[in-house]
Amino acid sequence: MSAQTVQLELPETVYQQIQRAAEKAHRPLNELLVEAVSAVAPVMEMPPSSFRNALAQMAYLNDAALWQAARATMTASQRERLEELHDLLQHAGLGEAERNEEQQLLALYRETILVRAQAAVLLKRRGYDVSNLKQFEPLE
Repeated sequence: MSAQTVQLELPETVYQQIQRAAEKAHRPLNELLVEAVSAVAPVMEMPPSSFRNALAQMAYLNDAALWQAARATMTASQRERLEELHDLLQHAGLGEAERNEEQQLLALYRETILVRAQAAVLLKRRGYDVSNLKQFEPLE
C-alpha cells in the first residue's frame, strides 16, 4: 500500500497527549497518528461521532486491554432477547416498544462488532498474529 505525506497542524495539548501516549506504548508517534486517523477515517455507514471517538481512543490502549476488547460480546440475556424479538418479528410482528428494543439491541450488536474489529486491527498493526479466530472467542 502506498503512503501519502500530510502536513498537519495540531493544538499543542493534542500533540502532547499523543506524544505521551506514544512514549507510554513505546511506539513511534507517527504510527500512533496513522492508527488514530485510520480509526476515524470516513466510511459509508458512519457510527455516531462519540462512538467514532471511542474507537479512535482505542489506539491508546495497552495490548491486554485490546485483547479484552477483541473478545467483547453482548451478554447472554441480551443475545437471547434479540433472538426472541427476531422470532417474534417473523411470526407475529413487533409492537412499537418491541421494535425500539430490537433496534437498541441491534445497535449494541453493531457497536460490539466494531469494537472487536478495531481491536483486531490494532493488534495486527502491533505485530500480533490475528489469523486464528479461536483467540477471539468471548471470555464469558
